[in-house]
Amino acid sequence: MDAFLIKGPVRLAGTVRASGAKNAALPALAASLLTDAPVTLDEVPDLADVRTMAHLLGGMGVSVERPAPGRMVLDASRVTSTEAPYDLVRTMRASILVLGPLLARFGEARVSLPGGCAIGVRPVDLHLMALEAMGARIAVEKGYIHAHVSRVGRATGRLTGTTIRFPTSTVTGTENVLFAAALARGTTVIENAAREPEVADSALLLTRMGARVTGAGTGTITVEGVERLSGTGASPHEIVPDRIEAGTYLAAGAITGGDVTVTHARARDLETFLDALRRAGAGVEATGGAVRVSASRELEAVDIETAPHPGFPTDLQAQFLALMTQAQGTSRLVETIFENRFLHAVELARLGADVRVEGRAAVVRGPARLEGAPVTASDLRASAALVLAGLVAWGETRVRRIYHLDRGYAAMDERLRALGASVERIDG
Repeated sequence: MDAFLIKGPVRLAGTVRASGAKNAALPALAASLLTDAPVTLDEVPDLADVRTMAHLLGGMGVSVERPAPGRMVLDASRVTSTEAPYDLVRTMRASILVLGPLLARFGEARVSLPGGCAIGVRPVDLHLMALEAMGARIAVEKGYIHAHVSRVGRATGRLTGTTIRFPTSTVTGTENVLFAAALARGTTVIENAAREPEVADSALLLTRMGARVTGAGTGTITVEGVERLSGTGASPHEIVPDRIEAGTYLAAGAITGGDVTVTHARARDLETFLDALRRAGAGVEATGGAVRVSASRELEAVDIETAPHPGFPTDLQAQFLALMTQAQGTSRLVETIFENRFLHAVELARLGADVRVEGRAAVVRGPARLEGAPVTASDLRASAALVLAGLVAWGETRVRRIYHLDRGYAAMDERLRALGASVERIDG
């Protein structure tokens, strides 16, 4: 099992390019099930989760090709199975995104209950509630979701548009309904829809395929169902830049007192996070498609509270917590999205961080002198937080179980080395 060996402290400087967003690429791959025409995607990141989704689709009969780095061509004209098996779904929660497309196009699906990071329950109840409201019959048996739409004679049954109001904002729930509604009969209105840029990117892809979607990026999305969707045509759909990866490298620059520019980044998708960096005393500049952070003076403690977009991203909470270990004063970080997302706090304390967890909040006092030690990652973003802490810790830090990291960051060791870090991938 791989680990990172990090020697610190270091000061990062230079430029790194953000990849396409994992959280936009995975639903885009799932959306290929909605049509029998080829779907071509650009800026697809080379990540373990993307490979898992491609393998899952391949097992259903979807042709998946990579004609060039970052490009994928998917052809779902010969789907042979509407089942998503446990062995693949258990490793990645985003696998649930095949449920809506399979139901919409084929009228049936058998999808294992998903797995993923150990950061909370994250039930799929809202997905099932919404699809049932659209006419699906759903049963959960022996760890599988069995869903179908009643046939009309020999014809595949179609879902029916309706108004769905989510009691809480859900990104994958919004995307699943968005996909299902694209081929449903009539109009579907999604209220309290997730506003994340990745949801808007999914809607843009569907629109290019012939769907009728309005309101994406707001709290109300309206979808007028169509009989059939096409592919992407002559030009590929370009996946939106990964705001979480961009934010992670900006935090790495700030925590090391460095000067880091992230290209292929959209500042408008990171406004709340960039504001927190500014309040902490880091210099932030956004020009065109790049964001630069410089931290030449002592950082100051900042309180944050995670919230659905456009609030502070939960996927950057762990990285910001690591940053606050080097800030002067006491900061309080409140996690409102997931109930178990401070597992990294214990590992940061092993490095010398002064952090305590109080329910859904973490209180950090700094600056702390971190000392290298072996630590173990519990999930994807916790892995990134431990790497950031290792960059400023004195001596050697060994971050174990970085297979979590590989799910969301392409070649992170290589990119950090290009910025001046001493990071080595080892057998750990």
